[in-house]
Amino acid sequence: MYDLEQFLEPVNPNVLNGDVPFYDRQFGRTIDIFSETFPDVDKADVIIAGIDEFRGAGFFSDLNPADEVRTQLYKLLHWHQDISVADIGNIKTGATLNDSYSCVTTVLKDFVNTGKSVILIGGSHDLTLAQYKVYSSENQFAESAVIDSHIDLQSESSVKSENFLMDMLTSEPNFIRYYNHIGFQSYFVHPYMLETMDKLRFDCMRVGIAREKMDEIEPLMRQSDFISFDLNAIRYGDAPAGGISPNGFTGEEACSLSRFAGSGEKTDSFGIYGYRPEKDTNHITALQIAQMIWYFIDGKSRSKQESALHDKQNFNEFHTPLNGEETVFLQSKKTGRWWMQIGGKKMISCSYNDYVYASNNEIPERWLRAQERDF
Repeated sequence: MYDLEQFLEPVNPNVLNGDVPFYDRQFGRTIDIFSETFPDVDKADVIIAGIDEFRGAGFFSDLNPADEVRTQLYKLLHWHQDISVADIGNIKTGATLNDSYSCVTTVLKDFVNTGKSVILIGGSHDLTLAQYKVYSSENQFAESAVIDSHIDLQSESSVKSENFLMDMLTSEPNFIRYYNHIGFQSYFVHPYMLETMDKLRFDCMRVGIAREKMDEIEPLMRQSDFISFDLNAIRYGDAPAGGISPNGFTGEEACSLSRFAGSGEKTDSFGIYGYRPEKDTNHITALQIAQMIWYFIDGKSRSKQESALHDKQNFNEFHTPLNGEETVFLQSKKTGRWWMQIGGKKMISCSYNDYVYASNNEIPERWLRAQERDF
């Protein structure tokens, strides 16, 4: 464990000392906030950290995006008393972009495989690399989901936020086991990129398909170790300080995706990137992000209620022939979520539709993809 305080700066006092004091059950009253003393992170289930690093997108920011979000978040009501939240302030900006990556990675390493989840607010989307380096620096394989209207594989671009996936997905040695790209918009993506992703056995889902099949996204995110959300995936009208297109996910759908992220048993970190406070209108985007955080916590509460898969009495068990072998499907009696068996032993997240396919003697695509990647 590192001495985390050396990599962090306390929350701006102006966020805490407004004209109207926080009242009972507002986050500003219930969160353990790094203002003067450092929070007891050992007691926290969810940890919030801000990042003010936009050099990867080619510019500097005068406003701290995380503090703008905190102004809205602290006013929201904390419903989930079973989830303890700590705000550890802002991760320091390094002398170079790589220094900033290292600071983020170092902070995140303290919380990997602890059952805690870190929410990163602010900065450009290339900071996803810092999330990945938590695992690659330890030669540990990881699964990832990215929500983004673009696929940032533009090797010809000199802007890091437009090409960071080259490093994350194609560098050798590589430690990404599964990668799911959710919400891309076809007119922003070269067809060759999709061919490349398919050759790598990674899955990409267009925004239109994702919006039609939101229930199919939940198992993808439940399997992920780290998740990254670029606000450009939300339509401009719902997130004017992040959205770049009139089309995309709605604000409500972004909150649903955040709940899926929070409900993952393995989610070590969830980054929300691309917020530009100077472009915000009536603080709408800051409030959108605050509500996404609220729903992440809601998902975390749901996940906490789930039983371990070996507690058979808390699951409905179904057996069905699949590809010449008997396959087991489990459905949680508590949450209704589904898992299916791969390779005779391993259980992976799935949806009810996967079970329906198997019951009709059809092989679910999720099962095929898992076979391709693991065996």
